[in-house]
Amino acid sequence: MTGYGADSLKKVIVVAPHFPPSGLAGVHRSRLFAQHLPEFGWEPIIVSVKPEQYEEHPDANLLKLLPHGLRVEHVGAIPIRPVRFVGDVGIRGFVPMLRRILRIIDREPVDFLYIPIPSFYAALLGPLVKRMRGVPYGIDYIDPWVYTPTGRENLKAKVSLGVARLLEPAAVGGASLITGVAERYYLPVLERNPELHRQAVIAAMPYGGEPADHQRLKTLGIEPYLFRGGPARFRMVYAGALLPRAFEPLERMCAAIARDRDLFADVEIYFIGTGTSPDDGKGYNVKAAAERHGLWETVIREHPARIPYLDTLAHLEASDAVFVLGSTEPHYTPSKVFQGILSGKPVFAVLHSASTACAILRETNAGIVLDFDGEADVARIESSFAEAFRRFRTFAAAYEPGQVDMAAFEPYTARRVTAILAAALDEAYSRSHA
Repeated sequence: MTGYGADSLKKVIVVAPHFPPSGLAGVHRSRLFAQHLPEFGWEPIIVSVKPEQYEEHPDANLLKLLPHGLRVEHVGAIPIRPVRFVGDVGIRGFVPMLRRILRIIDREPVDFLYIPIPSFYAALLGPLVKRMRGVPYGIDYIDPWVYTPTGRENLKAKVSLGVARLLEPAAVGGASLITGVAERYYLPVLERNPELHRQAVIAAMPYGGEPADHQRLKTLGIEPYLFRGGPARFRMVYAGALLPRAFEPLERMCAAIARDRDLFADVEIYFIGTGTSPDDGKGYNVKAAAERHGLWETVIREHPARIPYLDTLAHLEASDAVFVLGSTEPHYTPSKVFQGILSGKPVFAVLHSASTACAILRETNAGIVLDFDGEADVARIESSFAEAFRRFRTFAAAYEPGQVDMAAFEPYTARRVTAILAAALDEAYSRSHA
C-alpha cells in the first residue's frame, strides 16, 4: 500500500466544507475516499471549513476514524453569530476555500480538484480554479442539485431550486469528471448538459460500507441509550434522514401495520435522526403518521435529532433488525443499507424496485425486500407489507451473520468504491493532459 506523502502519488484536492468532526451524513463520502485513495495512486488534500464554524454539534469520535497522516487544510468562514445572514457553509466559506486552493496550487503540483456536493455552491469553485490555474475538476453528486419538486416546498426551497437551475450549468460546464452515488443522481445533469457526454468521464459509485468502522466501534465501548432492557420486544432501527418522497411510503406502511396489529404486537420500530433538522429534538417527521394510525409509542417511536455516527452503529448492532424505508424516487440508494449489512443484523427494506439497494440485499442474502414501482405502485406497500413482514420474521428467526455473502458485498465496500473513483480520476487526468 502506498502511504500519504509518497512522491509517486498524484495529488487531488477534495473540497469538503463539512468534514469530521461534523456529524452530517455527507462527510463520510469524503472521509472514506480519503482513507483509500493513496492505495490507488492519489494523495488527497482535504480543504474544509473550521469546525467551530459548523452549525451542527461536532462528533469528536469521527476524528478517531480518520487515517493517520491525512492532510486537512481548514479555512475560516462568515460567522453565523451574532447574526445569521446565511447558513450554508459552502457559501460562508466559499472565498476562503478558493484562496486556500489557489495557494496550495501555487506552492505545489496539484493534479485534480474534486468536489462532492452538497454543499452545492462549492461546485462553483471548479470552473473558477480551472480558469485561474488550469487544474481540471470533477463534481460528485451525493444528492441531486436540481430535483423534481414534491409540492411540499416552502418559498425558500422554491427559490433555492430556481437558483440551482441557473447555477448548475455554470458549475458543470467545464468539468472533466462527473460522478454520483448512483447513475440516476447525475443522468438528468447529462440530459440538461449534453456536452458532458463528450468532455467528461462519467462514473457511479455507491457510498460503500466500511468494515473498519464497525471494528473500531468495538474498541470504544459505546452503548445504546435510546432503548435498553425492559420487556422482550423485537426492536427494529431505522437510522437516518427521511426524504421528502418517503412520506407516502411511510403512510402506507403505517396503514398496513394498523390493519394487522396482532402481527406487530411485540414489534417496536425506532426512527432515529428522522427530524426536520439535525439538532431539533422536537422536529418530528414520523410521529404524525404514527398517531393517525394509532401506532405512536406502541409500534413506532421516533428520536428526531441526529445522534453521532458511531452511536448509530451501536444502536444498529444492539437491535434485533435493521429497517430501511426508501423513496418513490428511483435514484435513491440509501447508504444505511451498507451499515445495516455490516451491523450483523437482518435487514427488512421497503424500496423502489429501481434502487440498486434491492439487488445488494438479495445478492448478499442479508435481508428481505418489499419493492414497489414508484408513485403509481405505492399502494403495493399497504397491500403487501404484512405478508412481506411475516416472511421477514421467519428469515430473522433463522438469521446468522455468517450467512451473509461477503464476497457478494465486497464490490460495495468503501475500498472497492474508491478504486472506481481512482480509475475515473486517472482517465480524467489523462484526457485533460492529452
